[in-house]
Amino acid sequence: MTRPLRFRPAPPRPDLTAPVILAWADAFHARTGRWPSRTDGTADLPDTTWSAVDGCLKNGSRGLPGGSSLAKLLLEHRGRRHHTYLPALTPELVLAWADAHRARAGTWPGQDSGPIDGAPGETWSGVNCALAEGCRGLPGGSSLTQLLQARRGARNHLDLPALAPEQILAWADAHRARTGRWPRQNTGPIDGAPGETWSGVSAALLVGCRGLAPGGSLARLLAAHRGARNPAAVPKLQRWEVLLWADAHHARTGNWPTADAGPIPASPGDTWSAVDAALQAGTRGLPGGDSLARLLDRRGRKPNFAARPALTVRAVLAWADAHQRRTGAWPTARSGPIDGRGAETWRRVDRALRAGARGLPGGSSLARLLGDRRGVRTPAAAAPLTPDQILTWADAHRARTGAWPTATSGAIDGAAEETWSAVAAALETGSRGLPGGDSLARLLAARRGVRNHMALPPFTVATILAWADAHHTRTGAWPSGKGGAIPDAPGETWRAVEAALGAGLRGLPGGDTLARLLARRRGARNRKALPALAVERIRRWVRAHHRRTGTWPRRGDGPIPDAPGETWHAVDQALYRGLRGLPGGSSLPQLVRGCRAAPPAPGRGAPRRGGS
Repeated sequence: MTRPLRFRPAPPRPDLTAPVILAWADAFHARTGRWPSRTDGTADLPDTTWSAVDGCLKNGSRGLPGGSSLAKLLLEHRGRRHHTYLPALTPELVLAWADAHRARAGTWPGQDSGPIDGAPGETWSGVNCALAEGCRGLPGGSSLTQLLQARRGARNHLDLPALAPEQILAWADAHRARTGRWPRQNTGPIDGAPGETWSGVSAALLVGCRGLAPGGSLARLLAAHRGARNPAAVPKLQRWEVLLWADAHHARTGNWPTADAGPIPASPGDTWSAVDAALQAGTRGLPGGDSLARLLDRRGRKPNFAARPALTVRAVLAWADAHQRRTGAWPTARSGPIDGRGAETWRRVDRALRAGARGLPGGSSLARLLGDRRGVRTPAAAAPLTPDQILTWADAHRARTGAWPTATSGAIDGAAEETWSAVAAALETGSRGLPGGDSLARLLAARRGVRNHMALPPFTVATILAWADAHHTRTGAWPSGKGGAIPDAPGETWRAVEAALGAGLRGLPGGDTLARLLARRRGARNRKALPALAVERIRRWVRAHHRRTGTWPRRGDGPIPDAPGETWHAVDQALYRGLRGLPGGSSLPQLVRGCRAAPPAPGRGAPRRGGS
């Protein structure tokens, strides 16, 4: 007879409490760096999972009151943010965050602007989704861009004004007149066209938006209408041609060109960087897999240490010993090829010892190495140095070249076997009779007053303002952070002043600009922080212009005498684009039409009623 199966009831599970669950969550967070969710598997209690804990919190089993969840418990007691319980948003709150972002960054935020400063857990992408989908208390059907356009007059990149090739060419002409160069795709904002950038113009030409035909580019437009060089359609190169340019560069400067040597005078529009890139990539008719340095080395112009095998002092001494045994004399830099070493020469070894290339320490020479390690006596190996001797060589170098020497200035003219790198090393290490702890730059600064770029004098705000006042007296304009040399401070430039004000260099606190400093301390007009405009104020300027000239103002009429620093073109742009506090969507011609239609006020150009 079959016995019936008997099932043992499962032992009752212990009750749960909120403090116990929170303790498990704290341990989970300490171990993993994040808070648990209902999908995270087993908890710290046997036979219990986070899913089961979440279910007990919801349905009120195992001694819990119910009506909660794991996410809600962690939100209430640990402040852990959960997408199910996000706080409500309002357009006013979003606009306040956007205003703070613009004050801090100088631009309105977009959906890809990342986290929202001052609102932990919030991102501009999340805000944009909530505006679009109508969640978190927002009505939906909108976007961050549409909200900022409607409430702040921000530029909407989905509704940009049309462009014409003539307008682009006019902007390009103005850019070239101002900078001496044609603009490129990465040139940045377009001066005089608020909100426009050269990258945006190039993209519109390529894809054919904003009223332009597709398939164009900024480079092709400038090449077709202004004869500018198009980098995508440059002429082919020959290696013999590159060598001719390199020989001319060496004859002109005394140095062989490198990839950062700048423009090539013999080929307008070409640079050594572009030639090096073409040699490497195999463009412009070249086979590729080469470089400027390797080409000059291969054709006997300039050694390329980077492409040669490493050297050791031990190997060089072994080659020298073999040379001495074979010839009866120790080698010099002029001894030619090294026997049994292929293309290796004693001249190349000597240069590597001097320059510290190919794994050698530098600051030495073949003669000094043989003097130190083999007792070979040479004048260069035995001669001590003195600061006066170094200064004499430096004076001669400046008289000959017009510049003071540096550690990279090569051989010292009139001093056999001596180089400026060896002199700099001796000053620093204290060899050859020198005390050490010095440098060539510090010696020339102390004894010849040469400017040492590693120890520049500090700036003060008072000194910068004095230079700016002198500039204004001399030119009638305030300096800009892109300016050149400061006549009242030899060696200083306005660009260096701008960098120091921004980065907090040379004794300045940082976080400032020259434009903001002059606006704050001298009342100079800061183009990046222009005062707000009002429509009624512009109407007064329009009427005053008409009374003064007998004509109504137009966009191209230049400065506004009643408003120093303002121009009719800038006013027209502000009216159209909604800048500087104006609502936008208007223009100067529309405002003028309104002024012409309105009757003149009594005493403002029309006789009073009843007057003669």
